[in-house]
Amino acid sequence: MLLTEEQKMVLDIFEEMKSQGHEQVIFNYDKATGLKSIVAIHDTTLGPALGGCRMWDYESTEEALRDVLRLSKGMTYKCGVSGVTYGGGKAVIIGDPKSEKSDELFQAFGSFIETLKGRFYTGTDVGTVGMDFVSASKQTSYLVGLPEEYGGSGNSAVITAFGVWKAIKATAKEIFGTDSLKDRKIAVQGLGKVGRFLVGHLHEEGAKLIVTDIFEENVIEVKKQFPDIETVEPLDIYSVECDIFSPNALGAVINDITIPKLKCLAVAGAANNVLAEERHGDMLHQKGILYAPDYVANAGGLIQVADELHEYSKDRAFKNASMIYDILEKIYKISKTHDIPTYKAANILVEEKIEKIGRIQSKYTG
Repeated sequence: MLLTEEQKMVLDIFEEMKSQGHEQVIFNYDKATGLKSIVAIHDTTLGPALGGCRMWDYESTEEALRDVLRLSKGMTYKCGVSGVTYGGGKAVIIGDPKSEKSDELFQAFGSFIETLKGRFYTGTDVGTVGMDFVSASKQTSYLVGLPEEYGGSGNSAVITAFGVWKAIKATAKEIFGTDSLKDRKIAVQGLGKVGRFLVGHLHEEGAKLIVTDIFEENVIEVKKQFPDIETVEPLDIYSVECDIFSPNALGAVINDITIPKLKCLAVAGAANNVLAEERHGDMLHQKGILYAPDYVANAGGLIQVADELHEYSKDRAFKNASMIYDILEKIYKISKTHDIPTYKAANILVEEKIEKIGRIQSKYTG
């Protein structure tokens, strides 16, 4: 029996789900608005899936599918390591976020989220903003990250930067035996929403900062606030001699080209998917460069939006985000004990937790 291309695609999707451990993938189309979205639920052992909604002008449905599968799996690990009672999921909307957004489009998206009846909560990600989900909230309540004036917790960049600062301090302690950042040389890549808040924490501690951004206006703004910091061109940041390199912009910046340039003792930042491939984590380990796994270091924002689902408390959210320091200490200990890269140590920590919680929840409690 010959298979059609559509049948082949279905088989490929199931094979991909099987290999990565996904529970559910939902394709959503709305004729009235033209909405094309995909929701991927990776693992709900720890609780309902939680993950942002990305809107991007993908070149193909396959590209969008691969992205949502990869991102949803990453959210399982991020939720697991953060201690929140949620599993991993993600949503993508196929379309140009600059020209194809509308109130009706996000209402249609909200309507689809409502059909999952709480299996998946979502909010902002690349290409989406809080007001998009104000539109979606007209059709569903399974949302996080709404603007404060609409009952949300507000700008998550502040707590994300706080968590990265804690990650850098834990990393400094592992290297130097003290978490003081006074006079430590830190190279900061990216001065956007998170990076500029992080610079504030580091500067207040007396760190010596070398910063860069592809947008000159961001550099100028930060330089006005902190005149004593040093600036370099974007491509020069990798070869800066420093104690810690902190990537806070694009992903995949640790790769075959940049690793030979690095003159740092550690890498710790807010950027997602910092390692272009997992083998680059192995390369850092071999070079003796300590790596704070990105999904641990940047978990502050997730911790904030997860807290929204329990009557948001800013104090509680920041207290939980401060635990990023302790989590990294555990990861570094596992890495050192077993002589394995830190990204593998972090994965072990999460996978063991999911297995234990799964066993606990498998018991009948009446």
